Amino acid sequence: MKKLLLGFGLILLMTACSTAVSTTETVNDTAVTAPPLTMISRTLLENIDAQGHRGTRGLKPENTLPAFETALDLGVDTLELDLHYTSDGVVVLWHDDKIEKDKCRLDPGSDTDTPDPDSLVKWGDALMISQLILEQLKAYQCDRNPDKNAFPDQDNAPTALAGSDYRPVALAELFDFVQAYSQSEEKSEAQRANAAQVQFNMETKRKPDSPKGINDGFDGRNPGPFELEILRLVDEYGLEDRVIIQSFDFRSLWAIRSVNDTIRLAALSRQAGSADLPEIAANGANLWSPKYSTLTEPLVSKAHKLGLQVVPWTVNDPDDMRAMLEMGVDGIISDRPDILLGLK
Repeated sequence: MKKLLLGFGLILLMTACSTAVSTTETVNDTAVTAPPLTMISRTLLENIDAQGHRGTRGLKPENTLPAFETALDLGVDTLELDLHYTSDGVVVLWHDDKIEKDKCRLDPGSDTDTPDPDSLVKWGDALMISQLILEQLKAYQCDRNPDKNAFPDQDNAPTALAGSDYRPVALAELFDFVQAYSQSEEKSEAQRANAAQVQFNMETKRKPDSPKGINDGFDGRNPGPFELEILRLVDEYGLEDRVIIQSFDFRSLWAIRSVNDTIRLAALSRQAGSADLPEIAANGANLWSPKYSTLTEPLVSKAHKLGLQVVPWTVNDPDDMRAMLEMGVDGIISDRPDILLGLK
């Protein structure tokens, strides 16, 4: 899919000739001259799946509507996001299993009975997503930068459509937002067209050693209420051909595959070398997403021979992005999709 660098980011001019071309990016206000791209890597970039990690975590607070709007403005191919499950049975977007004060604050204007992460040193289970209802989650503004050294360019300024709404949102709200974006006169024709076909890479945040994180009675084999609600929403919005469901907990993936034989599944790995790729493929995964720093070219080749696409996480440095491209990966998950798209 041809990438569109829209709104902001890096605009790099490259010739169509067969010679290598050096490029210069600005990373954290520092000009970086990158090694030349070969024709192979430029060809790969034409077809690479550029995924905005948690929206655009390097530019906006993660898993929020402004982060996803920013990703859409850039023209990503895929919105990568994380899913949890509230105590009232709503699938919501958040990475951690609880609300933490390094990312979220209680809206002072809220009159909902909701624990304040700033008021006590440790709230324990009271702040777990699975113990809160959606109305309580809506009392938080998650507009804080948890690590300014890691994300120096992240800001919480309002965006054109989402404004300053940094509250946690339900999955259905994200689907509605992307649809509204695709029809908004605030956006260019190219941005609207891209939003109308953007993909969603959605991680189920199950953990085998912490069942209370989702807390839906999952038996480890059959899809729990969490997975079933995700599938129901995907079907309701008619998005099955635009959705990937990923997880570190393969039980969640294989449970989904037992009731749906067409939706794409991605197996996540922290150590690429320890992944059982034949088993992953045999159980019905379509993609493999290892931690990028553990990936090797022979492993990419092995995965491809098994019919698995390879989409490493989370690649933010332009040199690392080029290295992944040269290995022949099919996509890249990045906190800085502006840099990834800017390589073109």
